[in-house]
Amino acid sequence: MSNTENGFKIPADTKYTEDHEWISIVENNLAVCGISDHAQHSLGDIVFVEFINNILNVDVNQKDSVAIVESPKAASDVYSPVTGKIVEVNNDIEDSPELINTDPYGEGWLFKIEIKDMSEYEDLMGPDEYMEYIKEEE
Repeated sequence: MSNTENGFKIPADTKYTEDHEWISIVENNLAVCGISDHAQHSLGDIVFVEFINNILNVDVNQKDSVAIVESPKAASDVYSPVTGKIVEVNNDIEDSPELINTDPYGEGWLFKIEIKDMSEYEDLMGPDEYMEYIKEEE
């Protein structure tokens, strides 16, 4: 686990999008996804998560909206970091959205996806690139 200057957690085995989603390979072409520690910190206390209707077992394209995360500050779409099939959603997150705040890379994961095109995954930002991206944004 590495950290930015601001103390955000950025796991070394994870890739990132410009919209602050993270993705980590579980095995072969199966990956788990969520929003980054930086994103949850920017949103504040997350009070509501809703998956797009019937997203389970659906093929999605990279950057398709798959969920909405809400806090008192804002509502934010969560996009698929890659093209693939949503094979599992974290139903616990709808009942306990605060898990995203307390453990964004663990119990706060949002969905699992079978990656269709591994080159999309390879093109995402690695931890060091993402750290630089956060610094440039601030």
